[in-house]
Amino acid sequence: MLTLGAVELKTLLTHIARWLANLGRANDARKKASVSAVREVILVARRTATYLRHVEQTGQQDVAQEQDLAERWTRLGFSMQDLGLAKLAKRCDIRGRAWADPSQFTPGFLEKADVSLESIERLAAQAIRDVSGKTPPP
Repeated sequence: MLTLGAVELKTLLTHIARWLANLGRANDARKKASVSAVREVILVARRTATYLRHVEQTGQQDVAQEQDLAERWTRLGFSMQDLGLAKLAKRCDIRGRAWADPSQFTPGFLEKADVSLESIERLAAQAIRDVSGKTPPP
């Protein structure tokens, strides 16, 4: 899996901190909607991990599953953009585009973009904890 570089992680965490500060001033309904949207990132990351494990174990790809993942990641990109989480939105968009057509990116680009499921899920979980003061579901 790809990992997040220290500079990219610092930039992303700074952006999330600003978003959280603004969200702290939002009403409870907005906070709840934001947490719900960010939870989707965790759900899709886990769905993707399950699919990747299946492909690794069986060697069989499923175009319908990959189409579904492309759409889900793309929708998440839109949702994160709407919430003002530009860095997370970009990573979701890249994952969506990569599932739609992996040949459009070089391995070097994907490594620099850090679209690893672990780092995306970790960032989303941290955003949820910061907003709600609660631990996301396991």
